[in-house]
Amino acid sequence: MEQQNWIGYLRADGRKGIRNRVLVIYTVECASFVAKEIVRHVNHPDVEAIGFSGCTDNEYAVRMLIALIRHPNVGAVLAVGLGCEYTQPEWLANIAAKAGKAASWMFIQNEGGTRPSVEKGTAWVLNTLENLKQTPRTPMRLADLVIGAECGGSDYTSGLAGNVVVGRFFDRLTDLGGTAIFEEIVEAVGLGDYLVSRAVDREAARQLRETYDKAMKYCKDVRQYSISPGNFVGGLSTIEEKSMGAVIKSGSRPIQGVIKVSEPPPRNGLWLLDSTPDPHWMQFGITNPNDNEGLMDLISCGCQLTLLVTGRGNVVGSAVAPVLKITGNSKTYARMREDMDFDAGRVLSGERTMDELTAELSALVVRTAAGALTNAEELGHREYFIPYKFQEETCRRNS
Repeated sequence: MEQQNWIGYLRADGRKGIRNRVLVIYTVECASFVAKEIVRHVNHPDVEAIGFSGCTDNEYAVRMLIALIRHPNVGAVLAVGLGCEYTQPEWLANIAAKAGKAASWMFIQNEGGTRPSVEKGTAWVLNTLENLKQTPRTPMRLADLVIGAECGGSDYTSGLAGNVVVGRFFDRLTDLGGTAIFEEIVEAVGLGDYLVSRAVDREAARQLRETYDKAMKYCKDVRQYSISPGNFVGGLSTIEEKSMGAVIKSGSRPIQGVIKVSEPPPRNGLWLLDSTPDPHWMQFGITNPNDNEGLMDLISCGCQLTLLVTGRGNVVGSAVAPVLKITGNSKTYARMREDMDFDAGRVLSGERTMDELTAELSALVVRTAAGALTNAEELGHREYFIPYKFQEETCRRNS
């Protein structure tokens, strides 16, 4: 299997990005309007506003912001705070600077309010965009990519075509030396033994078993499993049936182990992302409250690109990393052509073989990594979601 080359962005830590974003980060909801106004005034596709709405501390959310600041697709950071929140913008800007990113920060209270803050932020971002044109470039190939996969709006075709072609692509990606991450462990009901059987070693098997058992206890505690009315309308009968379709997107290669949100994979290969809240006396936070939370979890682990499989259709994109939307339902693809990027349903009609679709998806990934815009990027989608949640900072294998 040959690897096509393209040119990416070289970061100070040696990682390679496929985009060169400027993040305008608000550190509390009270600063979100100013951050979004800066982005609106700059009006550039590589400038995005993200942030955390909470005023009080949440270590999970703070770690996510730090991970996004250090992300290889990010070239610069402007942190905007009101002035009295827990997460300090100067601290975030210093983290960005230490990571080799252009960085600045401000308190709206100190700048004199909305208008002067927007003017100052806009001027900084415009100047930074010019400087980012000098970002060092570097050759890239599939082996340099970390790619995550997510499901959303599943129907009966997801487990027959959409997730299947992603799993086949993940096999190819990891065989070439790249890194693949799948999540949604709460959509693995009944498949604990199967996941453990694919562990690369005993330690990975232990991590997978513990992660699966925790997720099942969590679902019982909150009395909710990850299945929706839309899934039933789309032809899925039970959470077990949905789970088989969801897990097949991981492909067939050995699972290296489990990582947690904001933790980069320690080596290449296939990894399971555990995004389920850990047990804690406060018991707050839910897993996968929406598709964008799952996408941001994957992106926080360093994914330069994500794949979102949807049978019934989805319109979201994401901040920081592009999202390719794949459907196994050709009717959905025809109905939502401006939003869908890839029609895997052609294998069900006999128009394409699975091998042909896998090659097509691989070529689409390469084009996107080389700079071609996804449909979500063309439409201006930049959704993200960072909730309050509790997860231990120490990863499972070090416990």
